[in-house]
Amino acid sequence: MTSRAIGNTVGTSQLRYNSRPGRWVLAAAVMGSGMAMLDGTVVNVALRTIGRDFDASLSQLQWISNGYLLSLASLILLGGSLGDHFGRRRVFVVGVIWFALASLACGIAWNAEALMAARVLQGVGAALLTPGSLAMIQVSFHPADRARAIGAWSGLGGIAAAIGPFVGGYLVEFASWRWVFLLNL
Repeated sequence: MTSRAIGNTVGTSQLRYNSRPGRWVLAAAVMGSGMAMLDGTVVNVALRTIGRDFDASLSQLQWISNGYLLSLASLILLGGSLGDHFGRRRVFVVGVIWFALASLACGIAWNAEALMAARVLQGVGAALLTPGSLAMIQVSFHPADRARAIGAWSGLGGIAAAIGPFVGGYLVEFASWRWVFLLNL
C-alpha cells in the first residue's frame, strides 16, 4: 500500500478488489468506520447501568448518548474537507487515534460529566475517520472494482451498527459497561 494509492490524486486508483493490498485497504476502512458505526448503537443498552453507577440524571444520560452523534453529525463535512486538504490517509489515521483515545477516556470516566465530554470527543474522532475511510476507497480502487468495494464498506458498516445493541448487552451483562468503550482499543 503506497501513499500514492491512497493520496489526494484522483486517477491513481489501481488497487483491485481481490488483491492483497486491496483487501488491506478495505479492511482498514471497514474497521475504522465500523468502530464509529458500532459506537452509535452499542452504548444505548448500557445507559441504565451507567446511570446507576454515576447516579446520572436523564439529561446526562441523553448527553452521553447524543453528544457522540451530535458531534459526529455536525463535524463530518469538516472531516471530509480536512481529508481533501491534508490527505485522506493522514486524517483517517488521526481520526482513528483520536477515536481510540476518546474511547479510553470514556472507559475510565470517573463521573457522568467526564463521560459526556469524552463522548463528544469520540464523535469528533468519528467525524475525522468516517469520511476518510470512504475517500480512501474512492481513490484507491480501480474504477471497475470501486462499486464493489464501496458496497462492502457500506454493508459491513450497517452490520456493525446493527450488532451494536447485542454486543453492548453482552458486555454489560457479563463484563462491565466500561468495556462498551474499551472494545474500541
